[in-house]
Amino acid sequence: MEIPIIFKIILLDGTSQRLTLPYFPQSIDELYSHVKSQCAIQCPFKLQFMDTLFGNDFLNLTCITEIENRCTLRIVCLESTSEGGLSESDQDSVSRSPLLHQSPEAAHSSPVSPMSCVPWPAIFHIPSFSYDTDLKLQQADLAFTKNGTLLTDIDPKMKSDILSGLLQEVLKYGVYISGKQREQVVRSLIEKHPCLRERGSDCGFSAWKTSLKDKLSNYRCLLRKIGCPEVTVNSLKHKPEGCRKAALGVKKPKRAEVNFLPDYPVAETQTSLQAIQESLLMDVQIRNNRENIKLKMEKTFALRRQEIIGDMPLVADFKARWPALFDIAEINAEFRRITTVPLQSKFLSQLDLYSEELLKIFQKKGGQVGKKLESVLEGIADCEVDAGRERVLKALCVYMGEEPGDLLQEFEVCMTTPMITMRIPDRRTLFISMGRDRPLIPLLQSLESVPLAFVMLFGLIYALNLSYPQKLSKTFEFFQKVLMEMDVNSSSPKILSLKNRLLK
Repeated sequence: MEIPIIFKIILLDGTSQRLTLPYFPQSIDELYSHVKSQCAIQCPFKLQFMDTLFGNDFLNLTCITEIENRCTLRIVCLESTSEGGLSESDQDSVSRSPLLHQSPEAAHSSPVSPMSCVPWPAIFHIPSFSYDTDLKLQQADLAFTKNGTLLTDIDPKMKSDILSGLLQEVLKYGVYISGKQREQVVRSLIEKHPCLRERGSDCGFSAWKTSLKDKLSNYRCLLRKIGCPEVTVNSLKHKPEGCRKAALGVKKPKRAEVNFLPDYPVAETQTSLQAIQESLLMDVQIRNNRENIKLKMEKTFALRRQEIIGDMPLVADFKARWPALFDIAEINAEFRRITTVPLQSKFLSQLDLYSEELLKIFQKKGGQVGKKLESVLEGIADCEVDAGRERVLKALCVYMGEEPGDLLQEFEVCMTTPMITMRIPDRRTLFISMGRDRPLIPLLQSLESVPLAFVMLFGLIYALNLSYPQKLSKTFEFFQKVLMEMDVNSSSPKILSLKNRLLK
């Protein structure tokens, strides 16, 4: 396989992603075409490049020879600005913010937005506390630095103030956090204020971790009374008969979902959103109606998530209600709403980035697995880009000790074919069946390539809140935590080992 050309692209919202091309573009127009396609840019734009000759300032790109492999480009929207100083694209970005439908008072007073848009940070920031608490901590940290004295007589008011401050910071990311995330919070607290370290504890923060867990639990009880949907969905009256215990069947983010169960926009009700959903059934039958569908799908996102999470409908029934979702562009959009991460562009660019190292790792594998890998990868050097990607993905399944045939299989289209899991046929149609002797459901058709089908299947798992196929759990964990870089801190040993080898 040829070594891919990689650019770092700074998007309109300030985030960045990789742009991977099979060869260096021959002209600026060709580069613009790739950027527009992979980064899903809708508005007119220009590109700027980071010029090392002028202190890494960004200058307008006027000639393709001004850039080279692995350089940084920035997208600048060319749409005219409004009276308020925001371009139309900026206004669109603002309109999608979690505080769009809140009143100004609610935006400042609500402790947690109805749709948080911040993924869990790599480094947790410890906020400032009340003035008196910060002053006491400053003095105690100074004493610890001088003679190692720990602050053992923390009064209840001070401890409550610290936990409340941590709680408000945690709520920026969600109302449910994992044990590892709680540990990250209190570890950061101890690192910033070493005087709070606990004597007699191996880690130094066991009691703090328990106290934070209790604080979050009590706060969720308060949110449940208020009616926060992400919490009320787990109330006992909403659980089925066999799971009416607090710890059973908890519906919460488990794969780095940022907007897991948002509330309805302010001024919208279930009835008004249902009316929009019904109009969407007519809109999908109209040609060249993409923009109208896009706006309505954006607005009804909360209704869709509450149906998926709360009602857990059959896939066939959900597709009948939301046919607009089963489209490549809309799956990309839905995945980004849920995770804030671009789907197709990041998945494929990351796969291309790691392909060379993956091939080296695969070639070093011995035994029966090594022979299977050799068979899968035979002739890959002469493959086109998509064919090469397909072989790398198949080889990844083999390397993980899983069968590519459980994911990718060619078969005649027969609606009664028994299948146990989700599979992608070579005929470029994505089907799904949730059990043996259950009919196949065609989800997407006319897919350009098998790698694109892999991407769309991964996106649909998030959009439909499905579990990873049991027989392919390691492969999908690699997709999530290595390619998409989501929830990387909870990787299994096998995934962590492979990732470390890739990054050597």
